[in-house]
Amino acid sequence: MPAMAGKFESGEGWRPSTQVVHAGRAPDPQSGAITPPIVLSTTFARDPDGELVGEHLYGRYGNPTRSRLEACLTALEGGAATAAFASGCAAAQALMSTVRHGERVVVGHDMYFGVRAQYRQLAARFGIDLREVDLRDDSAVAACFDRPVRYVMSESPTNPQMHLVDIERLAQRCHEAKTPLVVDNTMATPLLQKPLALGADMVMHATTKYLSGHSDVVGGALVARRDDEAFAEIREMQRLGGAVPSPFDCYLLLRGIATLDVRLQRQTDNAAHLATWLAGHPRIADVLYPGLPGHPQHELARRQMMRPGAMLALLVDGGEDATRRFCGRLTLAMRATSLGGVHTLVEHRKPVEGPDSPTPENLVRVSVGIESIDDLERDFAQALD
Repeated sequence: MPAMAGKFESGEGWRPSTQVVHAGRAPDPQSGAITPPIVLSTTFARDPDGELVGEHLYGRYGNPTRSRLEACLTALEGGAATAAFASGCAAAQALMSTVRHGERVVVGHDMYFGVRAQYRQLAARFGIDLREVDLRDDSAVAACFDRPVRYVMSESPTNPQMHLVDIERLAQRCHEAKTPLVVDNTMATPLLQKPLALGADMVMHATTKYLSGHSDVVGGALVARRDDEAFAEIREMQRLGGAVPSPFDCYLLLRGIATLDVRLQRQTDNAAHLATWLAGHPRIADVLYPGLPGHPQHELARRQMMRPGAMLALLVDGGEDATRRFCGRLTLAMRATSLGGVHTLVEHRKPVEGPDSPTPENLVRVSVGIESIDDLERDFAQALD
């Protein structure tokens, strides 16, 4: 059993559809249980000489169940180390906590509004030079490097406007300036996009979303390409800040990840069908989905992603009032925040994000679930008609 543990932890040599089931989940060496036990203890014993009996000291510092989750995420992203957090925003804050007064941080202008609001507040409070730019624009990015940059953070696809950033090109630009690149891979997941393989230095996840997949646990993670000094700072912020997931949260995430491949295949099939059908509907002004040939970055999606994913955005003809009426008439698709779960969720984003949001007033974010595509199409048709 112990001889197999390394293979199970690293997932080395396995394809992603196998990694989601097995990585980080070696059978329990004491009982042989193939579903690893949940270790709830907050503290761990020492022997008579004061030495730790095992590798763990205290629940905030580490936990066997959390170690399994971190090993699984490391394997999925092809990284060297992972730090799991209690939410995606906690992961983003840990990253920002490593920035010193006066240093510059560059982020995408269309990033998730919760992280954007958090970063704006932290920058104003601690004297950080925060730049929000369109990371698709090479000249805008180049202008940010007139002085050293602590790190660049990008989403791709962006939430909610479904813009794509050329990760390989951005990574090259960052590395020329000796700046680390962090990519939020929440919407694509490691099964559809591999930012570390494209040159990124770190990947961020709101594990609440696709990795959980069932809208029943909140979490986040940072996965590093190198287990180096920079990541040691992240680990220190994880331990000292204490925004760590509970053992039960880690168990739920591991259980959700096991079905990620089969869920995502169905969700992406549904999203591609729904996007194609909606693109021809007279009451839809535009469909923002990288899988459609009409998307301005369709070719980049084909090159950078394995598949275009299960997220899309609709621009409803008729403005804000028509958009609100459309959302209100849906019966199967649920009006709710979040994404990536088995249920189809829709959200009229502008009212949620507030008046300073760059999101169009008629944009509806759609997280496509695993329901029958016929039922989904019928629901969207009756709401539009």
